[in-house]
Amino acid sequence: MLENRIDRRILKEQLQQETFKRRTISFYKYFNIENPTEFRNDLYRRWNELGCFGRIYVAREGINAQMSVPEHKFEEFMAYLYAIPELNNLPIKYAIEDDGKSFFKLTIKVRPKIVADGLEHGTYDLSKVGKHLSALEFHEALDNPDAVVVDMRNHYESEIGHFKNAFCPDVDTFREEMQMVVDKFKDEKDKEFLLYCTGGIRCEKASSFLIHNGFENVSQLHGGIIEYAQQIKKLGIESKFYGKNFVFDERLGESVDGQIIARCHQCGKPADTHTNCANNDCHLLFIQCAECRAKYDGCCGEECQTIYHLPEEDRKKLRIQHADKYADSKIFKSRLRPKMKNIDSLT
Repeated sequence: MLENRIDRRILKEQLQQETFKRRTISFYKYFNIENPTEFRNDLYRRWNELGCFGRIYVAREGINAQMSVPEHKFEEFMAYLYAIPELNNLPIKYAIEDDGKSFFKLTIKVRPKIVADGLEHGTYDLSKVGKHLSALEFHEALDNPDAVVVDMRNHYESEIGHFKNAFCPDVDTFREEMQMVVDKFKDEKDKEFLLYCTGGIRCEKASSFLIHNGFENVSQLHGGIIEYAQQIKKLGIESKFYGKNFVFDERLGESVDGQIIARCHQCGKPADTHTNCANNDCHLLFIQCAECRAKYDGCCGEECQTIYHLPEEDRKKLRIQHADKYADSKIFKSRLRPKMKNIDSLT
């Protein structure tokens, strides 16, 4: 198996010592891959040679990639990418905020699907998708008071940033989200639906699913929030996306308009920085302000803080004693949120 097994602490140290710049990019493409494992291995060999980092998923239905590419190798990387016939002239999205520290290793995984929807293959026709709107077209469409704007991301993403008047499903999985939208708006299928997500990949499936379920007028933001933020900045137009765009790399977010619209999950102060609980047996993803980070040592609460400071031998014993609890804690990514209902009026 081609993979990097060097300790993550060493890899992060090596990243900090690099003397060259990197560019953070993302792209996806739905297309048929006959042998995903072979395709994956070819990518790994070449991209590893170029010093690329990132998180890439490959499946029979296509590729989904978020990457960090050395700037001095970027042209060579693009030449290789576009030499793959199905990926020739593939649109590339560039990070809104980019310090080059988004990834510290190259990870390419073969998955059943590049976007898990929990449905059998062929349940809906992916060749029938919503109308692609440019950033400006989507921006203008938001002014339609009768349009239904839907955030096709999970709750922990939309919590820190979303479009004006968007419906943001409080769900943990993409499958739940698609079904929730269909159920909630089943009597409004003739309305205009405006879908958006991080880079556009989830909207491809979501729009197709809505069309399959009888929705008549479905559009999607082409290139997602990433492209919107780039284009709005170029055009000098005031953003209708408020807050931060969640990203799936070491940064966990990049600000679009400079606003902080979320709250610390522990004290309720304005905050939009996600962190994973420092107790790795919990590793819960949640929003934590600087003060609570210092107070709880980066943990989600006092219980995890206590465990975090235990000797490793004692932590191993706890893992064995409470295996079921630790397994359950990893099911949901940000479920400190229900405890914050008392401050919902502040958000």
